[in-house]
Amino acid sequence: MSRPHRRGFTPVTNTPPPSAFAAVDLGATSGRVIVGRVGPDRLDLTEVHRFGNTPVRLPDGLRWNVLALFQEILDGLRACARAGGVASIGVDTWAVDYGLLDSGNALLGNPFHYRDSRTEGTAPDVWAEVSAETLYSITGLQHLPFNTVFQLAAGTGAVQRGAARTLLLIPDLLIHWLTGSVGAEETNASTTGLFDARTGTWSNHLMKRLSLDPGLFPPLRKPGDLAGTLLPHVAAYTGLPTRTPITTVASHDTASAVAAVPATEPGFAYISCGTWSLAGLELDAPVLSAASRAANFTNERGVDGTVRYLRNIMGMWLLEECRRTWKKEDLPTHIPTLLAEATQAQPFAAILDPDAPGFLSPGDMPARIREYCARTGQQLPGGQGAIVRCILESLALAHRRTLRQAAELAGRDITRIHLVGGGSRNELLCQLTADATGLPVVAGPTEATALGNILVQARAAGLVGDLSDMRRLIARTQHLRHYTPHGNSAAWETADARVSSAPQNP
Repeated sequence: MSRPHRRGFTPVTNTPPPSAFAAVDLGATSGRVIVGRVGPDRLDLTEVHRFGNTPVRLPDGLRWNVLALFQEILDGLRACARAGGVASIGVDTWAVDYGLLDSGNALLGNPFHYRDSRTEGTAPDVWAEVSAETLYSITGLQHLPFNTVFQLAAGTGAVQRGAARTLLLIPDLLIHWLTGSVGAEETNASTTGLFDARTGTWSNHLMKRLSLDPGLFPPLRKPGDLAGTLLPHVAAYTGLPTRTPITTVASHDTASAVAAVPATEPGFAYISCGTWSLAGLELDAPVLSAASRAANFTNERGVDGTVRYLRNIMGMWLLEECRRTWKKEDLPTHIPTLLAEATQAQPFAAILDPDAPGFLSPGDMPARIREYCARTGQQLPGGQGAIVRCILESLALAHRRTLRQAAELAGRDITRIHLVGGGSRNELLCQLTADATGLPVVAGPTEATALGNILVQARAAGLVGDLSDMRRLIARTQHLRHYTPHGNSAAWETADARVSSAPQNP
């Protein structure tokens, strides 16, 4: 379903210039198709189609409804054609999940959702073949129970794996259906646990150690590469010419978002804040030390071979799950109302670890937060505002801990934080992050992922220069908000100590 014009987006015109590009941007809960228009001092976005992304619970587990998503993408591209056409198309999505194709390139079942429970307990099976230390020394990847390497070790889906001839991560699968081509984009490949962080290639060594056929994994592509052009039936349905190129972008949505960080000077850290908070630094080389592994930091590829040195933090998922529960209970869910109540709530009444395992799966999040507080001997958040304040202060503390560790492990100094993505609209979270870290926070752009997607396409078309040029254009053209730290630093130190001393994994 297309959505009406929203503030911050340019109304659709019928004659977009050759500098119009389409970003297919799929998140964990929704997707959209956005047209971006790029010029020397112009970077305008028009959302032409938005749709939900609702997984389906089947008898064998939680699956993505990828066929419905592809149909929505086609409808979005049809809207692009009605708006006058685009010079190219780029696709980004979440990471780690994949589809399996048989020898005829037919999909072997809808892909599993990374929040499906089938990966519980699979990590020890993998570590029995390749130790956790060796795995990290090669991949530099943060341990998350749903990393692709652990999904492939799960018993569920073994029949499909036996018939599979090709594995495609979600954006690569969608590009295959649009173009017929087969490839693997490197920023997303780097999240699998099967990618060599030093060489920037698939690790055939790991695949063989884990009894995985290297032939399953297609050749790598870089952001800016041509993936192909539209298949005839896709062109016929959408109304776009068959010659319309699909440009490979940074197909991991976080990689696209980091490419759109409007940093014009060194010394910056970033937080890409949405369902997850991805907090870290941009480096030239991976950090593969034992201390980095112990701190559970990840080394993922960015645009132009950069390294996204970061840690995944359970982000706005906590708040959104609370809102889903409150909606079922006919309680208020309007974000401004909830934030106003949170502002008035008692500071530091309760602090939680956002990454406690009990918060990963869908369900009654307010009840789980209260249970966590009870187990850790804290005051139970009484109302909605108190729960929201608990979540946001806990996220701000997680941002603080993560960025301080990243700076220490990488030997870097941080002078400012860029907070991009949907979380940049949350003024209370932005201010709390500035207060907790003691660093200025630059919030925005909200649509960082779409902007990074579009600017990689524009660069491939010769309209912008290198990564620095892309970022300067964003800084000149997008609305940014600035937050100066204030408040009681001693109170944040005390609150941080409470999290560190709480029982582990309650």
